[in-house]
Amino acid sequence: MAVDNQNIRIRLRAYDHRVLDQSTIEIVNTAKRTGARVRGPIPLPTRIERFTVQRSPHADKKSQETFEQRTHKRLIDIIEPTAKTVDELKKLNLPAGVDITIKI
Repeated sequence: MAVDNQNIRIRLRAYDHRVLDQSTIEIVNTAKRTGARVRGPIPLPTRIERFTVQRSPHADKKSQETFEQRTHKRLIDIIEPTAKTVDELKKLNLPAGVDITIKI
C-alpha cells in the first residue's frame, strides 16, 4: 500500500561525516524494515569554506592562518513509502550535528 505513489527525498547535511554516515544507515535500515524501497545514500559534493585570518592583530601581514569548514551532504530517496514508513521516520531520533530536510 503506497502513500499516493509519492517519493520521499531526504537531504542530510553535517560537518562530521562519521555522524552523517551513521544517520544515513539508520534511515535506510528503518525504511527497508518497513517495506519501502530505498535509493541511496548518494554522496553530494562537499562544500568547503576557507577563511584566512592574520595571526597578529597589528603587525606582520605575511603571517596568516587558514581555516576551513567542510559541509558533507547525503541524499536518500525512499520509493513507494508505506504509512508505517512515514510513522517510523517521524519517530527516528538523529544525532545533534545533523541537519535534515524532507520533501514529499
